[in-house]
This record gives sequence, C-alpha cells and structure tokens, in this order.
Amino acid sequence: MSGGAAHSALTEEDVMKLLATQAHLGSTNLNFQMQQYVYKRRFDGPNIINVKKTWEKLLLAARAIAAVENPADVVVVSARPYAQRALLKFAAHTGATAIFGRFSPGCLTNQIQKTFKEPRLLVISDPRIDHQAVTEASYVGVPVISFVNTESPLKLIDIGVPCNNKGERSIGLMWWMLAREILILRGKISRQTGFVLEGKEIMPDLYFYRDPTETEKEETGAHADVAEAQEYQQPTDIDFTTQGGKVDDWAAETATWTAETKTTEEWANAPTQSNW
Repeated sequence: MSGGAAHSALTEEDVMKLLATQAHLGSTNLNFQMQQYVYKRRFDGPNIINVKKTWEKLLLAARAIAAVENPADVVVVSARPYAQRALLKFAAHTGATAIFGRFSPGCLTNQIQKTFKEPRLLVISDPRIDHQAVTEASYVGVPVISFVNTESPLKLIDIGVPCNNKGERSIGLMWWMLAREILILRGKISRQTGFVLEGKEIMPDLYFYRDPTETEKEETGAHADVAEAQEYQQPTDIDFTTQGGKVDDWAAETATWTAETKTTEEWANAPTQSNW
C-alpha cells in the first residue's frame, strides 16, 4: 500500500521515531491472528513487529477517519492512563470527540443517558481494556479502529494498527502520526512542511504521557525561584541626601559616662528632728 505513491512512503525519519519509542516491540505472547504482522521473535522473548506493515495499516486507518464528513462523528476512547494526554491532543487537532477514563456502559446503546453518542467511527487504544466500547459498537454497527499489540484479539476490530500500545511514548507517537496523516489527507498540512498548525510545529512529545508528580515538582520549583527573586527588592525611591543644611554634632548633645553626677547625702548622718 505504501509503495503505491512516493509521497506516502515510509520515510527514514518516521522509522527512527518508531524505533526510538520502541513502537516495534510487541509482547512475549502472540495471537495467531497477529502472526502476519510479526517480523521475528527476539532472543529474550518479545516479538518484533514489522514497521512497514504498521505504516500501511496506519495509512488505511487515517483514510477511513478522513473520509468521515463531520470530524465530531469520530469518537476516540481509551481507558489507559498513558493515552489520556494523547487523546486530548488528538481531539483538539482533528476535531474528534474524546471519551476519557472509564467508558460508561450504554454510552452507545442507551439513549436515555446524557452521555449517549451516535458516532460513525470508533477509535480505541487497546481492544482488551476498551472491550466495553468495542462490544457496544458491534451492537450498533459502528466500525472500530484500534492499536493492537501482538497478543491483542482482533475480534470485532475492523482496522488494527500493529504497534506497542502499552508503552508511554510509543502509544503517544502512534496517536501523533495518526493525527498528522489525517490532517495531510484533509489538506490542512503538507508532508513537506511537516506537522505545523497555526505557525507552531507540533512535536511528538506533546502527545506523550507526563507523570503528575514530575509536573508538580516542576511547578513547585518554578514558584520557588519566583518567590526567591521577589523576596527582597531594594527600594529606589528613598532620598538619602541630607535635608535642613548642616547636621549638628550629635556627640556634643549626649552626656558622657565620665560626667560628674551630683552627690547624694547619707540619710543616716542627717540630724534627728525633735519629738512632736
């Protein structure tokens, strides 16, 4: 599929990104339906995914999503914490509808619920964790696109993109690449200029998971630096020049310790007064 057009061929830069984030490393288990996407098994256990087939399935998924007329009709779901930030950025850049955290049962089938949705396409991160969304999508006839690992079941999955969907950076990179290919097909960006929106280049690390404790430490350190800088500021509006002309000698006005003091009489030597 990728060899059909030169502009959609897998570039060396994209291959380096996939290898750097270990998106090609699958799990030690292998589903028989995923065997066609595995290049070989590494000596220490993990299965190595063929990145060329990953790219082909990614382009197929991007074309299916770009074919939806209304971007809001594409619903993205992921209960995995590592994909929460990626879902937020993907929805903001492509206009899709994101469902964060736990998928409420009946969200696609129960019309009484306030969170009821009627999507035309469903995109998930893991068919095992998001099995409730996959099951409900099959009830209402909604196609499902999913990132799948070597051990993931492909039942009820229409388009599976083979990759490492458990890594913090690998799953973020896959959502980033999917968003980029969708925007290229929609004509909002070009492959020559890269992933640039409103004059800002969107880097893959924007989709990566960030540990809340590390973010809190960074914010605390920044606030501490600002507080230390504002702790003391030298006033500049004070006039230190003398006013009123010449200043008198303060030492002349103060009494010295060596000055003689008036002696007091001894009360015992005082003459006794006569009796009344």
